[in-house]
Amino acid sequence: MTSHRQPAVFAGHGSPMYAIEPNRFTAAWSALGKTFKRPDAILVISAHWVTRGVWVTAMSKPKTIHDFGGFPQALFDIQYPAPGSPALADRVQELLNVPVVLEENEWGIDHGAWSVLKYLYPDADVPVVQLSLDGSKSAREHYELAKQLRPLRDENILILSSGNVVHNLRTIHWQEDAQPYPWAKDFNDFFVSEIRANHHESLIDWERYGDAAHMSIPTPEHYWPALYTLALQEEGEQVKIYTDGIEMSSISMLGFSIQ
Repeated sequence: MTSHRQPAVFAGHGSPMYAIEPNRFTAAWSALGKTFKRPDAILVISAHWVTRGVWVTAMSKPKTIHDFGGFPQALFDIQYPAPGSPALADRVQELLNVPVVLEENEWGIDHGAWSVLKYLYPDADVPVVQLSLDGSKSAREHYELAKQLRPLRDENILILSSGNVVHNLRTIHWQEDAQPYPWAKDFNDFFVSEIRANHHESLIDWERYGDAAHMSIPTPEHYWPALYTLALQEEGEQVKIYTDGIEMSSISMLGFSIQ
């Protein structure tokens, strides 16, 4: 990594409850934040903002969004009052070769972002901009779009993608000692082996892996953010895995950085 280039980070964000119940994964996020040079701003790609077309938050004071239900009031009480960055939103719009909607009212910082950011930067003093996931794009189109964001890393912008490589809510077990499904571990291990070997093509074409992939990714929005981080890898850069494991039988907590 050059002395001025920010890393690109993927966080397996897991349950919203981690925001009020610290664990080994949140401890890893806290430790990770202390290793980075302070960025001028953070661009977040979250699994929880899927749109028609590409959108980017452009307000100066983004609201904290509690985009979930059925959780304790303490979770809804959390605020992450980081400022926005209209200038970064403009820069993202400039870099991407697709139409970009500058969103100033409807969105903000969703829980896929703040549940991780509250540990990375607990003071909420680094500006945050969110980039949406265009639900009409293929995995390859997301990967190619993400490549266009590479210049931001050399402009002291931290790019954080947040999702889960394995994310099947229909099959989760809530017990603390729940064992991983074999297919969940299989696909997670496959993903790890491929990123360590810098094999991106097999991960873009994840459906070719078969049943384990389809069980792990019943819908793609939690998987796509990982491709954004991989697409930001420059020649000579390495992947560093900082968290791993399958929680609740079918949620991967794999987290990795490019630097």
